[in-house]
Amino acid sequence: MTSKPRVRIAPSPTGAIHLGLARTALFNWAFARGREGTFILRVEDTDRERSTRASEEAILEGLAWLGLDWDEGPDAGGAFEPYRQSERIERHLERANELLEAGFAYRCFCTPQRLEELRERQMQAKQTPAYDRTCRSLDPAESARRAEAGEPFVLRFAVPEGETGFEDLVRGRVTFQHTEIDDWIMVRRDGNPTYNFVVVCDDVDMQISHVFRGEEHLVNTPKQILLYRALGAEPPAFGHLPLMLGPDKKKLSKRSGDTSLEDYRGKGYPPEAVLNFLALQGWALDGETEVFSVDQLLAKFDIKDVSKGGSIFDFDKFLWMAGEYVHVEDVDRIIERSAPFLVEAGLMSRDEIEARSDWLRTVVGMERERIRLYSDLPGRIAHYFAASDGVTYQPKAEKGARKHDTRTDTLASFRAWLAERPEWTGADPAESARTLGEAAKAWVGEQGLKIPALFQPLRCALTGMPGGPDLFETLLVLGRESALERIEAGIERLA
Repeated sequence: MTSKPRVRIAPSPTGAIHLGLARTALFNWAFARGREGTFILRVEDTDRERSTRASEEAILEGLAWLGLDWDEGPDAGGAFEPYRQSERIERHLERANELLEAGFAYRCFCTPQRLEELRERQMQAKQTPAYDRTCRSLDPAESARRAEAGEPFVLRFAVPEGETGFEDLVRGRVTFQHTEIDDWIMVRRDGNPTYNFVVVCDDVDMQISHVFRGEEHLVNTPKQILLYRALGAEPPAFGHLPLMLGPDKKKLSKRSGDTSLEDYRGKGYPPEAVLNFLALQGWALDGETEVFSVDQLLAKFDIKDVSKGGSIFDFDKFLWMAGEYVHVEDVDRIIERSAPFLVEAGLMSRDEIEARSDWLRTVVGMERERIRLYSDLPGRIAHYFAASDGVTYQPKAEKGARKHDTRTDTLASFRAWLAERPEWTGADPAESARTLGEAAKAWVGEQGLKIPALFQPLRCALTGMPGGPDLFETLLVLGRESALERIEAGIERLA
């Protein structure tokens, strides 16, 4: 083992990145980065029927989107290439032959039919299904003769008597009796090695020092520790992470909410918020601070602080955290990350976003506090792109406007007053909006009205929304001609 940690994330490219995988990758990455270690990305693509290169690319892109960079991997290279398991089969089979010759493994010639009959008998007797080790007692010479004759076989690991215990860095001391462990298959009849075998081979060859993974892998650990020792290698330190649970306190699944990293990326969650929230799934910075930076995470993260119990994935809190990040984000970054949603909504093309960048910065700056996701922005600013007589009035906004009996007379009088205001040509938009707002409030008082009698119908006519940014900043962003046309349309529509 090396003095500095070498950890890995080893996804199977058979589908989208589950949030659990993303959390596991994060904890491994944080452990390595906080200790000047090495973070390795290895693709476990031995499931030939389901593994695809497109899925692999999506996984790499998703982890990179989160900001999890790796030091070694299929695209980055490294001293222990290749980093795709399917490209290491020859090495795996070489290891398998070494174990066979050393007596740690044996050929099993039992047919699938016999194994199924054995399983059925054990089930009927209410026994735990397990191989009865019929072929374990075969003379090695006889075993070799049958193999050379072409008789199909699997290669099984010969589990010794006794027990295997280890110190789990999350769960504490864990011990398994070997009577609970079957003589598991290392290499299938078709010559393809199995997960439990190849993962250890690769971890040994890549000098992995720590293995942090979900607790569903706990049952594999004693098998793998025995294999490490059979290969003459010191097992890595293990830490099994608690399950991520839905609000129903069952394992997080589609029935409780979206579980794919791509789902949240597609909804417009900031990657920093996703990273922050995933870190809280079984770990805490100090027990009080919920929003924290990556630097704070790396400075404090220790696998020993991860909780044993499952963490509840609070979707509402996740959305709140997304907003906390967006609200303090640079306007240009919000525009950059919201651009795909603006284009998809048909509001602006990429060229228009670039050409109207100053205007868009102003609008986004006004709306930043009201959006939580980048996908929220199109809905918040869609009214700016509507025809003057085509603004959609939200029911709450229209109801608020209509409760004022003098709404149309008030709007008509205010429109005439507004058309002559000098603020339209002011050099400082913020100062112009402030001055116009103060003048409008004074005008309302002179009319013997209360402020809502003007502001509610006016906002409805301008934006169709019940609330939003400063009303007079909105007026100036719309521009004189558009604002006056919308008020004129509002007088007719609210009559």
